[in-house]
Amino acid sequence: MKGDSSNLLLLIVTAVANGAAFAASSPLLMNNPTLLVKGGSMRTNMEQGTNGTASVTNSTSTMAFSFAVPDAPTVAPQSDMIIPSHVENCEEEHQPSQLSSCITEQQIQPPRKPLKVLFLSADTGGGHRASAESLANQFMKHYPGSEYDLLDVWTPTKVYPYTTLVKSYKHLSAHPLQWKLLYHVSNTRAYAKFTDIHSNRLCRDKVKREMERFDPDVVVSVHPTMNYLPEKITRELAKSKGKNVPFFTVVTDFGSGHCTWFHKDVDKMYIASDKIEELAKKRGSIADEKIFMSGLPIRDAFAAQSDAMIDRTTIEGKQYRREMKVKLGLDPEKKVILAMGGGEGVGSLSLIAEKMQVEMKASGVDATILVICGRNEALKEEINSRDWETFIPRKSKRSKLARKMFRKKRIAEERISNAKGNVDVIGLGFVDNMAEVMVAADVLVSKAGPGTIAEAAAVGLPVMITSFLPGQEAGNVDIVLDGEFGAFSQKPRKIAKAVTEWVQDESMLDELSRNSARVGNPHAASNIVLDIGRITEEMMKQNQELAIKND
Repeated sequence: MKGDSSNLLLLIVTAVANGAAFAASSPLLMNNPTLLVKGGSMRTNMEQGTNGTASVTNSTSTMAFSFAVPDAPTVAPQSDMIIPSHVENCEEEHQPSQLSSCITEQQIQPPRKPLKVLFLSADTGGGHRASAESLANQFMKHYPGSEYDLLDVWTPTKVYPYTTLVKSYKHLSAHPLQWKLLYHVSNTRAYAKFTDIHSNRLCRDKVKREMERFDPDVVVSVHPTMNYLPEKITRELAKSKGKNVPFFTVVTDFGSGHCTWFHKDVDKMYIASDKIEELAKKRGSIADEKIFMSGLPIRDAFAAQSDAMIDRTTIEGKQYRREMKVKLGLDPEKKVILAMGGGEGVGSLSLIAEKMQVEMKASGVDATILVICGRNEALKEEINSRDWETFIPRKSKRSKLARKMFRKKRIAEERISNAKGNVDVIGLGFVDNMAEVMVAADVLVSKAGPGTIAEAAAVGLPVMITSFLPGQEAGNVDIVLDGEFGAFSQKPRKIAKAVTEWVQDESMLDELSRNSARVGNPHAASNIVLDIGRITEEMMKQNQELAIKND
């Protein structure tokens, strides 16, 4: 019976290992040495300085993550985009979007007292770490001297199947059909209840021992599997110390989310869309006053670029983008297409790049196609070593019968000899200034990762979605389509044709850009931290008053 329960739970736990690996907006987050799981814990004590410095010391934690130093150039292997810069944040209030509840420094003055923050997550993709990192950077900015830990509560338990969460995620994310089956099977109220009971029975003491080593002022979950039990244990540990510690959930999904995200006993939940709000109320019975429509937390560099550019469709915005292209060593006269496939640079990136190059060249479009290859050095080498001037598209894989039925030559092959556009294709590894690159880009071609879409929208960048992970990423496609700032296709030739039409029609491109900006929330991370800080400060004040009263 015990084995059956464990096997059943394996389906649940692995299915809800969120697909944020595909959400990470930059492959930088997928392989940054400062972000990988360490064999021992790292505690990051971030002291505010002129460049945002951080001192890192060892602690006794067995499973934790370290954070990248905020506002400083992040070291990444084989970084290709060259000139990192930091644009000062504009003091003027940013134009609020449809999805955001804007909080300004004038409304909430953060206290000088530093906070001890415990983030809960797992290494199931770069998106969770990216969200935690962006929030951590904002805590350092608004609460100088704060300390942060990112704890994976399941892996150290060594209880099967929980301890296999990360390994199972890696397998499932590479097998979308398996992911789809398990995601939908587990995404029910009955399964969520079973998970809560089962994990409480088998893992409660072990998780409690892990969390007990920390003495945080506030706990923030950025992972769907780390809400119910960790929230209960947080209350229990706080009560044993005669104080209250707030527990918050930051949902890192955009268009759809697994039911394990939503627990009504959290102090507050931060979400990014109306669809997630509907799910929170329906699946978790979350009260209206506990829901904060914040947008997804993204890196502060996007807020800085958004404030500096303001609106990419205006004369000033276009000039800013032109200067950014020059700064990055790109031809300012050419359209820039940014193609991404996650940290592994997988998928049909190479074929999509080929089709876009042929279509744009044949259509007389001058363009630069930047292909972010991430860890895929072979793909990067293939792209950069190819002679694109004389490149002939791949032969069709149609059967002889199919070729007889369709005697017309492929459009790309038919027009290649008359090609008149000047199109460069550049393969890049990791980039550490993705905000600048997205500002320079005219169109983003990418998987449907929530973080990717959120960062693109933050700078008003139109999006062509090429694929999605079944389950929670399917809703991200709807965000783009419903927001009318992009399209979806899995066919490279159709992708190439649509993107080419966009960049040939300036009015269409501007309309897509304005729609994208309306969905964007570049200051989401700051707004979330200011709200969490306000609530935490109030609770800490109550704890002090209670301690004085008891004395």
